[in-house]
Amino acid sequence: MTAYRALEPGRAGRAVRILLLSVASIVTIFPFYAMVVLSLKPVAAVEFPGSLLPWPLATGAYERVLGGGDLPLWTLNTLIYSVVSVVLVLLLASLAGYAFAKKRFPGKETMFWSFLAMVMVPYHVTLIPLFVLVANAGGVDTFWGLIVPTLANAQAVFLMRQFIGALPDELFEAARLDGASELTIFVRIVLPLCKPILATLGLFVFLWHWNDFLWPLIVGQSTDMRTLTVGIASLQEQNVPLNVVLAGATVAFVPIFAAYLVGQRYLTEGVTMSGIKG
Repeated sequence: MTAYRALEPGRAGRAVRILLLSVASIVTIFPFYAMVVLSLKPVAAVEFPGSLLPWPLATGAYERVLGGGDLPLWTLNTLIYSVVSVVLVLLLASLAGYAFAKKRFPGKETMFWSFLAMVMVPYHVTLIPLFVLVANAGGVDTFWGLIVPTLANAQAVFLMRQFIGALPDELFEAARLDGASELTIFVRIVLPLCKPILATLGLFVFLWHWNDFLWPLIVGQSTDMRTLTVGIASLQEQNVPLNVVLAGATVAFVPIFAAYLVGQRYLTEGVTMSGIKG
């Protein structure tokens, strides 16, 4: 107990820590504050620091963004892309993680580390061959062409394998002695115990797909197949006023912030448990 108290910072140390955390918080929050405030400004030249003051405010940019015909369609496309990808990535990663962690089959380690080696290959190197494959299969301007190439997530498989590998083997042996099938074991034992890591992965995968820009830009070549990130970027090419562009960015930010608030508890629990088990 004495050694632990010796490691505690003194009053000056706590003050410095609070000061540094406060500065870091302001630096982090300021871009979001500027985005919201500038999106609520009337159409005018941006002048600093006057434009960052929270007055006068106007909602014309949001009326234009929300009243337009493209933004609801882009939002729907992004929701389909993100939600379907999350469900399929979690399903495939949990199945693969269970197989790599608890099953025995020839070449398991070679297959796992070969699959994990995908992480070392830069994403941009695979874009051209991946697009050629999708285009030859007729996947350009389709949801399956947008979603399917993103489902092989090596990081998700690795995390699921590490988490499931730490589960006690006695649970699975007892279930098999009771006559449970592999599907029953997976559904009733593996998935319930993996809720924290599934929620953590689900949040990260959702944020990644919601903010993804390059692959939707390449595959979704028509206006009707654009996602929010691609659609908002296209507004800048049309000489749309800055407040309208920032209003669109704010609208796009709200769902991912809400997803973070909903999954924050599971995110913290998943990261903590992963750290303890790893």
